[in-house]
Amino acid sequence: MPPLTCSAKGCRADAVWALEWNNPRLHTPERRKTWLACDEHRGSLSEFLAARGFLRDVRPVSETSEAP
Repeated sequence: MPPLTCSAKGCRADAVWALEWNNPRLHTPERRKTWLACDEHRGSLSEFLAARGFLRDVRPVSETSEAP
């Protein structure tokens, strides 16, 4: 399995964080989508999702089903 990379535009760094989110207008409360983040982009991606009321949880990738 190839290494997981950060979801930030243009970033090719290894992902170490899983940002779990959903859009309450589109998804049921238990549905989670995942963006991956490196240490550098964890803050900006989290802020983007939180400002829209979408961020639900931030966990290390190693604790998710995304982990290799």
